[in-house]
Amino acid sequence: MAAALQVLPRSARALSSPLLLGNPGARLVSGMALAEQARQLFESTVGAVLPGPMIHRALSLDPSNGQLKVRDRSFQLQQNLYLVGFGKAVLGMAAAAEELLGQHLVQGVISVPKGIRAAMECTGKQEMLLKPHSRIQVFEGAEDNLPDHDALRAALAIRQLAEGLTADDLLLVLISGGGSALLPAPIPPITLEEKQTLTKLLAARGATIQELNTIRKALSQLKGGGLAQAAYPAQVVSLILSDVVVDRYGLRAALPCSVKTVLAQADSDPRGPHTCGHVLNVIIGSNILALAEAQQQAEVLGYRAVVLSAAMQGDVKSMAHFYGLLAQVAGAYLTPPRAGASVEDEQLHELAAELQLPDMQLKEVLESIAGARGPVCLLAGGEPTVQLQGTGKGGRNQELALRVGAELGRRTLGPVDVLFLSGGTDGKDGPTEAAGAWVMPELVSQATTEGLDVATFLAHNDSHTFFCHFQGGAHLLYTGLTGTNVMDVHLLFLQPR
Repeated sequence: MAAALQVLPRSARALSSPLLLGNPGARLVSGMALAEQARQLFESTVGAVLPGPMIHRALSLDPSNGQLKVRDRSFQLQQNLYLVGFGKAVLGMAAAAEELLGQHLVQGVISVPKGIRAAMECTGKQEMLLKPHSRIQVFEGAEDNLPDHDALRAALAIRQLAEGLTADDLLLVLISGGGSALLPAPIPPITLEEKQTLTKLLAARGATIQELNTIRKALSQLKGGGLAQAAYPAQVVSLILSDVVVDRYGLRAALPCSVKTVLAQADSDPRGPHTCGHVLNVIIGSNILALAEAQQQAEVLGYRAVVLSAAMQGDVKSMAHFYGLLAQVAGAYLTPPRAGASVEDEQLHELAAELQLPDMQLKEVLESIAGARGPVCLLAGGEPTVQLQGTGKGGRNQELALRVGAELGRRTLGPVDVLFLSGGTDGKDGPTEAAGAWVMPELVSQATTEGLDVATFLAHNDSHTFFCHFQGGAHLLYTGLTGTNVMDVHLLFLQPR
């Protein structure tokens, strides 16, 4: 995979301005330049939400008096600080927190993805690792982002620590994306195996990550305020790195009686969620922050950069259709003359309404594109869902990229070079080693010359296998595990020729 895109340290390269090439024969060179810029911007989004800097922005300690400041709140430390955490970015968050807090930290327990310490060591990311004599115990589990017995052991250790705290103690809770699978503590009589089965069934039928987490909370002893209740009466400070449904997917009849019982109790609880006055929740990083950094870097490169949405969600087919239509409509805005709204304009607005993206102002986005006098970069974040129909290998980012490539190939884009990239900020897309992939409109025709049928690969949810074969894997995005996680990033480049 030597030809594949690699995310390198920023010092290893310099930002380059876009190449505005004026003849069709230069399109290959232009495509290579766009791919490099896409890689650079994806690197920027990840770099903006690395755990260490975010922890140091959120916490400050006065060594003279032991006062810990969290935003505008202060807490007195006196050998009374404990730490727990769960999520894909928590190893680096914990390392930064322990370095800052020093001897004030009494004990800690964290639950992180299987293999993450070895991955950080292999890539030389020492700042993401705990020191040899750390007071924090590490559990690795949830392989392929599914709750397992290793994660269950971690959850029980976290609960035991929380339940032993007193009113004089302070519990620092570190939470990041991927945390739900790493903190499984099913409410009896539900077993871990029953919870795993439900999660797999929902995911296979296209449930969104928000919907999956809603069910996980309803079935958990620790999620949805359960951990805070276990820690009471201790003070709890949560630092968060951000990222009835069963009936919707027609599964209630297939559920074990134990799951039905607990869900029924959750649905009928008249008190709603329990309030915890001893808890302070602070969001220290999110997809929005990552997109803001990418937007700034795109502007440095000379693009008119516009953030579409930080809440892209819905079926991957609909999302690919949306990006294909958007590229066509935006390309028309970039290459006047333009004779009013087109059929594609109307279709685009209808599809945006169907996707129910609360933070997207499509009219304003198109007006901004119309005012551009050069290349445009549209940025978005979120997580599409994939309804599994085949037994292939892939992830939502690679599947989205492949579907967008097919959409671009069937559309009239005019004299505009287009590139689309989709990547997971955690560096791992599904059960693959790739973070995502990038495509251009020529993908289908070029794949055909190599004997690769895009439709067949999509029918089997086999996007990773396709990209491994296509042009020697050059369209795959490899980063390794990044140590952070704020969902996915989508980049759509439009460059007039």
